[in-house]
Amino acid sequence: MRNIALKLMYNGSAYHGWQVQKTEVTVGETLEKAIGKVCGERIHLTGCGRTDAGVHAENYVANFRTNSRIPVERLPFAINTHTPEDIAVMEAFEVAEDFNAIGSCIKKEYTYRIFNSRVKNPFYVNRAYFYPKHLDEEVMNRAARAFEGTHDFAAVRSVGTDVKSTVRTIHYCYVNRKDDLLELKVCANGFLYNMVRAITGTVLYAAEGKLTPEDIPLILASGNRTLAGPTVPPGGLYMTKLWYEDERLNV
Repeated sequence: MRNIALKLMYNGSAYHGWQVQKTEVTVGETLEKAIGKVCGERIHLTGCGRTDAGVHAENYVANFRTNSRIPVERLPFAINTHTPEDIAVMEAFEVAEDFNAIGSCIKKEYTYRIFNSRVKNPFYVNRAYFYPKHLDEEVMNRAARAFEGTHDFAAVRSVGTDVKSTVRTIHYCYVNRKDDLLELKVCANGFLYNMVRAITGTVLYAAEGKLTPEDIPLILASGNRTLAGPTVPPGGLYMTKLWYEDERLNV
């Protein structure tokens, strides 16, 4: 039995996240059905992260095991003939037996996009968070940088999946602007439920003057979710980079 890893991308607007669910259409379920048609067997996909409903992925890795002997170079095209237009498999690789898309992932980067303009843009609907009041990206960047390092991030997570520890290491977290588009980029060894969206909401609170960047270490130390900013909408969030020991999968 072969272990196959896929590099893919998707627009998550029409889906209830990645994880297969009984009553909702998800990215994982849609891909499992497509791969099953190609390989002629029931497929179980392991994704590199449980993106929420409405969240996108410019880069994503998933793996599955199969008895099919279809050459890996033919798999992307074959699978894409059975997927909707908002999901695309870019590459496929045969990987080590012990490879696991989430367990083998060393670190991940998410990007949250904010369209900061007085006039809305129809092309950013469900693609970026529309925020009409001007935001100071320098204040936002100072606030974002305050999240870097190893901390207990309980104050910026929503109640969701159970985890053994809420301690994570953020390698970098910063904000930059290009014209009307603001991007918050955060790379960590792992993320808690809604962690990036709560970090973004807290950074926005700093820009709004509801807290200061210097308050953020105290908020993290408190572990109190009510002291941090709100969880911003999912449409602005993208999985953008992944790191693995198998360098073919780094994107």
